[in-house]
Amino acid sequence: MRCPKCGCQDDKVIDSRGSREGSTIRRRRECSECGHRFTTYEEVELENLVVIKSDGRREAFSKEKLLAGVKRACQKRPVSEEAIEELVAKVIRDLNDRFEREVSGRIVGERVMEGLRELDKVAYVRVASVYRRFEEVTDFLQVVRKLEETKNDSATFRLPGF
Repeated sequence: MRCPKCGCQDDKVIDSRGSREGSTIRRRRECSECGHRFTTYEEVELENLVVIKSDGRREAFSKEKLLAGVKRACQKRPVSEEAIEELVAKVIRDLNDRFEREVSGRIVGERVMEGLRELDKVAYVRVASVYRRFEEVTDFLQVVRKLEETKNDSATFRLPGF
């Protein structure tokens, strides 16, 4: 690993910690030449999934794109960065466990909405409104009512437009 301060490639690992899910390792390093300390992250490289979009196009699965979308949904909400990253890791792990090469964009969206429903109701409605293409105020009201009805229920429900 190259030191970000002096460029030296000789360093030692001071501390290593795995994430709760076990999918990433955080390493604290110290440069042998200048003594600068820096952090690196390691994660398992999974087989590349291809997402089949609603219009039939195929696109390489992007963790960064998924993470950006979830962050956007949780913007100005009391959701920690760690919780967002855990949700994204859980979705990716689930997709890789269930699909070998290709996955429908609809399924990716469903997995994200399931996770957001548990994490933050407002973020869930934000994603659902875009994903389900709500066109009427009644679509929003229907989802909010169902959230209220199922507050203590872990069962999932169908959203309008699907």
